[in-house]
Amino acid sequence: MANAGQSESNPFSFLLICQSYPPVIGGSEIEAQRVCSELIRRGHRVTVVCAGGSPMPPLKNWIDSKGVPVRMYAARWTGHMKNVVFALRVALMMVTERRNYQAVYFLMQGLHLAIGLPVAQLLNKPVIMKIAGSGVVPAMHQSRIGRLELRWLNRWAKTILILNEGMREEAVEYGISPEKLAWMPNPVDTVEFSPSTEQEREQLCSRFKIPRQVPIVLYSGRLAPEKALPTLLEAFAAVLKRVADARLFLVGDGPMHPTLREQAAELQIPDENIRFVGRVEPQEVSLWLKVATVFVLVSPSEGFSCALEEAMSCGVPNVVTDIPANRQLLETDARGIFVPVGDASGTASAIVELLKNADLRKRLGTAAREHIVASYSMSLIADRYEALFRDALKQR
Repeated sequence: MANAGQSESNPFSFLLICQSYPPVIGGSEIEAQRVCSELIRRGHRVTVVCAGGSPMPPLKNWIDSKGVPVRMYAARWTGHMKNVVFALRVALMMVTERRNYQAVYFLMQGLHLAIGLPVAQLLNKPVIMKIAGSGVVPAMHQSRIGRLELRWLNRWAKTILILNEGMREEAVEYGISPEKLAWMPNPVDTVEFSPSTEQEREQLCSRFKIPRQVPIVLYSGRLAPEKALPTLLEAFAAVLKRVADARLFLVGDGPMHPTLREQAAELQIPDENIRFVGRVEPQEVSLWLKVATVFVLVSPSEGFSCALEEAMSCGVPNVVTDIPANRQLLETDARGIFVPVGDASGTASAIVELLKNADLRKRLGTAAREHIVASYSMSLIADRYEALFRDALKQR
């Protein structure tokens, strides 16, 4: 292993500990895979440690599709016992394999964090923690274990990563020292998520059985209550009154799926105008974005939307809620159209404006793509992670 004070050219090694991991689809899971894959490509040694379970493969040790080694320690357990078993196995692994890694990166909170933090401290392993999104710190503070985790993070973590300024304010309010906090956005693969050519779009429309000329409004992500998707369906019903051939595609799955189907029927949205695509493999998300005319995100709160970032990287013009996380990602009205939270009418008008104005679509989509490439590409974020880990190891 490399020692503290290693040169910039020497590789480092760390454990990335998270509750879930792809093919589970979520912002934190996707980020974990992208960061680990790129750092491994650069010569660093990374091992992901997660609980496992469906839809992950029924294995204990696995090399994923991106070449990342993954350990799964509680795949057969469910409920509270799954968390207990995972936390104990994480602690045991940290001790027995202490010579095989230099630092620990916790990407998700939970019992494994409460047990893993003191173990890392006893082993003199630098700890980095990333808070997954807005509202996480207040939620942690509501439980005894969460409050303990926050105290220990403030005491022992080298750096606590956040996604936006609202999260910084939350962390400071609940006792985290401002000096511990650092901004770390989620990266995107700007090669995989790139604009389609006309020929590529035609081929994808044929593959997905989509008429080539119909305008497509697309959402990608979990069908979950926090995404406020009933507002999107209400808006789309209004869109159809002005753009009758528009289609709404919902790429992803989740607990709101049955409710949203019922709502679509109540709103009298024809079946041919709405498609519940369901969960797709991570490598297919970019393909659906390549056929989209407009991307829409109506969440009332986000930490850092990977879905929006991916749409911007594909050059898809967007309509998004006017919330701090989206403002931070777009920075300016020149890269998207902002609408008030919960405003179905305003959302419909913004979508119609984009569907009817090809020049505006091109202008917003091009500006969004340029911004992502310049600020959030995988290579840029990997540089930040390299600097972060090297600094943590020098301070040991």
